[in-house]
Amino acid sequence: MTNNLPLIANIFLEYFDFASISWDRVWEATEQTLYMTVVSVVAVFFLGILLGLLLYETRNSESVWASILYKVVAFLVNVFRSIPFIILIVLLIPFTKALVGSMTGPTAGLPALILSAAPFYGRLVEAGLREVDKGVIEAAEAMGANKWEVIRKVYIPESLPNIIAGITVTGISLVGYTAMAGVIGAGGLGNLAFLEGFQRSRPNVTLVSTVIILLIVFVIQFIGDTWVSKIDKR
Repeated sequence: MTNNLPLIANIFLEYFDFASISWDRVWEATEQTLYMTVVSVVAVFFLGILLGLLLYETRNSESVWASILYKVVAFLVNVFRSIPFIILIVLLIPFTKALVGSMTGPTAGLPALILSAAPFYGRLVEAGLREVDKGVIEAAEAMGANKWEVIRKVYIPESLPNIIAGITVTGISLVGYTAMAGVIGAGGLGNLAFLEGFQRSRPNVTLVSTVIILLIVFVIQFIGDTWVSKIDKR
C-alpha cells in the first residue's frame, strides 16, 4: 500500500490539475452542448405534443382512416424510440449531410437528437392525456367546444404537469445524447471529454466535462420540478 501512494498521488494530481486546462475550449464546448440541448428540447417539446395528441385522438377512433393513421404513427414512434441513439446518429449521417450540409458540428447532431427524443416524449404526452378526467372533456363538448378548443382549454391545461415532467425527463436524456453525439463529431462536452480527455490521457479534462454536464442536468431537473410544483394544483 505504501509503495502505491506515489502512484495514487500522481493520479490525484492529474485529475485535479485545473491550471493546465484550456478554459476557453471548455466554455466553447459548453456552449455547443447548451445549443444542442436547448434547440432539440424546444423542437422535441412541440413535436412530442403533436405526436401525443395524434396518438391519443386516433387510438380508439371508429374511423378506419384514423385507425390506420394510428397504426402507422405508433409503428414509426416505436421504431425510432427503440433504436439506440449511437446507431441512429450513424444511420442518419446521409440525411443529416443532405439537410445541414455537414455531418460534423453541433447543428449536425440536431436531426438525430430530435428524431430519437420526440417519439419518446410523444408517448409521455399520450400517457399524460389519458389521465385527463373524461368528465371535464364531456362537459366542454356539451358546452359546444370544438376539437381545437377542447385541446387548447382542456387537454393541454389538465395534462400540463405531466407534459412538463415529461419534457424534464426528456431534456435530461438529451443532455446524455449530446455527449454521445459529441464522440462522433458533433462537438460539445462529450467531444471534449473523449478527444482531449480520454484519447490524450488528460483525466482532468474528462472530470471537468463530467461536472459541467452534471450541473446542466441538475439545472434542468430543478427548473422542471419548480415548474411542475407551481402548476400542479392536485
